[in-house]
Amino acid sequence: MSPTTDLADLIFETEAPFDVAPVLLTSSCIEWALRADTWCLRIQAHAPGVFRLRCGPRHWLDPAKPGATAQRQSDMLLVRHEAVGEMQAQEQRPGLWHLTQGAACLEISSAPIALRLLVAGEPVAQVRLGVQGATAGQDRSQWTLEWALQEGEPLCGLGETTHALNRCGAHLHSDRAQDRALPLAWSPRGWGMHCSTLQGVEHDLRAAGQYRVCTSDTGLDLFLYVGEPAEILNQYTALTGRAGQPSLWPMGVWLDQASGQSVQHSLEQVRSLRAQGLALDALLLADPAIVGFQADKPVFEWSARIPDWRALVEAADALDLHLAGTCFPGVLQGTALFDEFEDHGWLLPDDQGNAWICPGTDASGGRPFGVLDLTHKDVARLWIERHQQAEQDGLRAPACEARFDFPDSVEARSRESGALLRTVYPQLARRTLFDAVPGTRTPQEGIILSRDLFPGVQRFAWQLGPQVENSWQGYADSLRAALATGNSGVAVQTHRLGNATGPTAGMSAELYLRWLAMCVFSANFSFQGHPDLMPDAFDDDTRALVRHWLQWRYRLLPYVAGIVDDAVRTGLPVQRSMVQSYPHDPEAHVHDTQYLLGPALLVAPVMQPGTRAEIYLPKGDAWWDLSTGWRYEGGTRWSLDCGPDSLPVFGREGHMLCLGPTLQHTGEINSARILEEVWMFGMPEHNPVVMRNKIRVMQMQGSSYIKGLEGLRILPSEGLEVKRRGAEVRISRAR
Repeated sequence: MSPTTDLADLIFETEAPFDVAPVLLTSSCIEWALRADTWCLRIQAHAPGVFRLRCGPRHWLDPAKPGATAQRQSDMLLVRHEAVGEMQAQEQRPGLWHLTQGAACLEISSAPIALRLLVAGEPVAQVRLGVQGATAGQDRSQWTLEWALQEGEPLCGLGETTHALNRCGAHLHSDRAQDRALPLAWSPRGWGMHCSTLQGVEHDLRAAGQYRVCTSDTGLDLFLYVGEPAEILNQYTALTGRAGQPSLWPMGVWLDQASGQSVQHSLEQVRSLRAQGLALDALLLADPAIVGFQADKPVFEWSARIPDWRALVEAADALDLHLAGTCFPGVLQGTALFDEFEDHGWLLPDDQGNAWICPGTDASGGRPFGVLDLTHKDVARLWIERHQQAEQDGLRAPACEARFDFPDSVEARSRESGALLRTVYPQLARRTLFDAVPGTRTPQEGIILSRDLFPGVQRFAWQLGPQVENSWQGYADSLRAALATGNSGVAVQTHRLGNATGPTAGMSAELYLRWLAMCVFSANFSFQGHPDLMPDAFDDDTRALVRHWLQWRYRLLPYVAGIVDDAVRTGLPVQRSMVQSYPHDPEAHVHDTQYLLGPALLVAPVMQPGTRAEIYLPKGDAWWDLSTGWRYEGGTRWSLDCGPDSLPVFGREGHMLCLGPTLQHTGEINSARILEEVWMFGMPEHNPVVMRNKIRVMQMQGSSYIKGLEGLRILPSEGLEVKRRGAEVRISRAR
């Protein structure tokens, strides 16, 4: 056998394997027996527009009784295991089958085995499958998928990048932490895929017109999607998990403490901001970890650089300030507790049976430590209980980086090692921390701050953005990173307004304000505590404009919270790229630093020095300028003059924007009156996106009737008039 063969050459015993009748054919599943019935190929209509293809040994596909580890790993990949779709399976001719769900069709043919995805009879993607069988002493085969891309066809998703959102030309491996890879790939032509595995997956897009996917696993578990990008993200996150709706305070502005600053200094910064009328809600304390195990007891202690944690919490509560800080899942080497945990087998071991030593991270203050084996139930329980106590003591959100470069020789108690352990461990750390904070409440409220990426990361809020340069390029990098992770199924990725770890002198007032304006119209952001990156570093005029933008941020909170709430149901991100939102408008794809903020607003940040902004308004919609109230047709380009107090933002016709009052922190929100004002963009057609939405729109005889706007100011678009009739508002054409 050649090193890599066609799937048919390896697992079928006939030249045209699909001439053989399937051994199972139902409304949701078709299956062929392979290799004398020791293997099988099973295809299911897993959901509308979603096909699940699994191929491999029967003992892998249908285990007699999955063990606890196997079940845990399966649950890490999927939250919905059962197939809920239906399909029609028809043999078109010998060796060719069509599996159809509505307009979506999966065509499977043999000699060689190839798949085609079709929409309304038109092909949108095709792939050839290959495999190298497991060798003696191994239980994993090498699987290869070779996708043929059309000329100029972009491919999106696959994780975080600060470069082009089109991943063609990239070479990624899920087991290389620096690649920041995630499983989902999709094309605006109307198809997507992901390999459901915790093993390493290689994505090679370097060859023109080809996307090659390689993975090593006992069997192949492949999900195929047919539909618009928004529907692909919806189905992908429905299968693999979504984050819950967090409470409101994390959506307020954050302050990241600078390295080496005292808590007294940070509290003074907060008081100074508040005195200047600048809003703020949360303080993220700097590395090293603020909480960790004592040297001789399995009990947490607060960092010595915080002399009195209780006094800090009281001071923060007096300011309505929420505290977050770093932890790390380890015990420092050279302590009595390290020796005790090593004896218990509670630390991940090396190939000699001794605790594997992490050389040190920022969280550990550079000190080496042993890593907790979170696959051990007793260890995980202890870790959760200690953080529950920390949360009760005032730590509102833990921050944790747990993507360690474990050697292949490190093996967990549950037998995970190599790429599997490197993938599983950060999810275990995130999951246990989430269980420790109020993530178990309904609805989920807990947030864990982290940069880690892994399959299923979109189940947990809050994803931190990258550290970038204090430059115009760094500003663009931060934006593209958020849009790329949004293309990959992550609903929320935050921004940092500058980078306190590198040179800070390059941050001009102009760049600061442009960066801030983009951050305001995003999922969220944080100020950096370095004096050069705080509003106090700039002149009075600049600080006045900072105040202007922060007022906008807090007025937008009901809308942004509504988008996050929408993501719980749809999987769509807060910041939505043009290629995701307008897949059939190639001109929109070129403007890759524009984005939709939820469904109602198009944001076109100014990305270079000066006041001129080049803007493209996508086809299919009309757009209303928030600054002027002017209406623009879609499919047009404009050059606008934008001063430092303005940002090109356009309302999508048929939508509304619900705004709250001006605040200094979320503690000032009156839950009985979260809204103050409603802006309309043309005749309302859609229910507005807003937290705790009770506003409903109904259209009748050319007018819109809206319930839920009692007591709110209404700003209609030009040419419309408002009439109130009790609890109902009628919007009609002006006469």
